[in-house]
Amino acid sequence: MNATRPVGELIRDWRQRRRLTQLDLAGMADISTRHVSFIETGRSLPSRAMLLRLADRLDVPLRERNSLMTAAGLAPIYAERRLDDPAMREAHTAIGLVLNGHEPYPALAIDRHWNLLAANRAVERLISQLPASVLQPPINVLRLSLHPEGLAPLIVNQAQWRAHLLHRLRHQADATGDPVLDALYQELQAYPCADGDAPELPAAPAVAVPLRLRSKDGGEHAYISTTTVFGTPMDVTLSELAIESFFPADAGTAAALRALAEAEAAAAN
Repeated sequence: MNATRPVGELIRDWRQRRRLTQLDLAGMADISTRHVSFIETGRSLPSRAMLLRLADRLDVPLRERNSLMTAAGLAPIYAERRLDDPAMREAHTAIGLVLNGHEPYPALAIDRHWNLLAANRAVERLISQLPASVLQPPINVLRLSLHPEGLAPLIVNQAQWRAHLLHRLRHQADATGDPVLDALYQELQAYPCADGDAPELPAAPAVAVPLRLRSKDGGEHAYISTTTVFGTPMDVTLSELAIESFFPADAGTAAALRALAEAEAAAAN
C-alpha cells in the first residue's frame, strides 16, 4: 500500500480486497453507511480510534495499519523491532524453544516474504546437499523449494507440492496486497515443473498434502507441515513472523530422521 495516497482511498481498497460493500463494513464497524462513504471519499477524516476499528474489521496487517495512520496525518502506533532487540528477548527465546524442541524434525522461522530467519539442525541437514548458489542469504524458502537448482529435483510429488505452495502464496498476496509477494508468485510460477502443471491428488488415506523428498540413501521421506504464529502480536516484525514445522508423515520417515540425528550426535562426540 502507498501511504502517500489519501486514507479514504486506502480504506476503500482494503474493503474491496475483502469483497465487502460499504453496507457490510458499516454493519461490522457499527457506523452508518454514510459515514463509511464520507471516509472513503475524503469528506470525513477518521480519528485514530475509528481507523483502528475499521482496520480491525478489515483484518489489515499491522504494517499497513501504520500506513493508514500516516496517510491520515497520525503517528504510527506499532513498533517494528529487529529480532535481536532487547524488547524481543522473550519472543526470540520462544522461537528458539520451538525450533530446537522440534528436533529431529525440520522447523524454520520465516518473515512475511518467506525469507529464512532461523532454522534448526534438521533443516540444515536437509539443505546441506544443495549447491551454494541457492543458499546465498537472504534465503527465500519458497524459491529454495521450487528452484530447479534447489529442492525441486528432490521432490517426488513436485507438481502437487508446487500447486500447494503457489495457491498459498497467491492467497497471501491477495490478502495483504504486498507487491513483493505478487512478484515472488510470478517468479515461482515461471519455474519449470518436471511433473507438468496438473497436480496429482493425494492418495486416499492422506489427511494433508505431503512433501515427499528423495533421501540421500535413495529412499523417500514424507512430511506434513504446520504453521505457528504469535497469537497477540503488537510489533510489526512479530506479527509477520511464522514458524513452519514439518512432521513425519509415516513411521519410516520418523525412524530415518531420528537415526540421522543420532548419527550426527555420535560423530560430534
